[in-house]
Amino acid sequence: MLTALAVYVAVGCVAGLLAGLLGVGGGLVIVPMLSFCLTWDKGVAEAHIMHLAVATSMASILFTAVSSAWSHHRRGSVEWSVARRLGVGALFGTLAGTCVAARLSTGFLKGFFVVFLLYVAVQMLIDRKPKPSRRFPGWPGMLAVGSGIGVVSSLVGIGGGTLTVPFMVWCNLPVHRAIGTSAAIGFWIASGGTMGYLYQGRGAEGLPPLALGFVYLPALAGIVCASVLTAPLGAKLAHGLPVARLKRVFAVLLFIMAARMLWSVMPR
Repeated sequence: MLTALAVYVAVGCVAGLLAGLLGVGGGLVIVPMLSFCLTWDKGVAEAHIMHLAVATSMASILFTAVSSAWSHHRRGSVEWSVARRLGVGALFGTLAGTCVAARLSTGFLKGFFVVFLLYVAVQMLIDRKPKPSRRFPGWPGMLAVGSGIGVVSSLVGIGGGTLTVPFMVWCNLPVHRAIGTSAAIGFWIASGGTMGYLYQGRGAEGLPPLALGFVYLPALAGIVCASVLTAPLGAKLAHGLPVARLKRVFAVLLFIMAARMLWSVMPR
């Protein structure tokens, strides 16, 4: 147990450091690393590896999103009217997504995550930013967009920043306010994802003893404790390191993780 907890703390350290340094969501790191770790755990049924990884990632984001959103709010960089409209849709979309995810195989979820990793890696490499060319839609449109973002986020275990920030920038919200608002929306997404996976995982066979639904508590504790400490360090380092170059290096690492996950689902 101590060895496993040390591994989860290490995952949290890396996730927090990269989140602070590069501004990427911790789920991009937590989900693949947890899936690798859980593969070695003999007490975890293979059928639930990705469900546990995604759900635990969502639960960890619930803690970090509160801290991040409050920090951005204090700086006046959260557009709360946008956060409410997108957030409500994201909450329901994420809840619906967990219902779907619970019925999908680990192999399918890994494949979907691989596609998403490749999308993010390409975006980081080409560094293409959307042109502010339109305005936000009304309530129905915002609910629809939020729901779609929530569904995707629930399947890959992220806070949605890689999707919400480009959309808000496209709708003429300044990038620093888009990032702050995304942190607030991440709380809605993580809340829906955590509640959904707690409910959907109840009574599932083959879960480890300390799992609450699909949320694996030892991994959650290690990741949250470590990431809270290392994220500020990453943010501090970001001011003195070539972040643009580091993002390209991280994009290459995402390609490697995607290849490794794809290999794991290939028929032998």
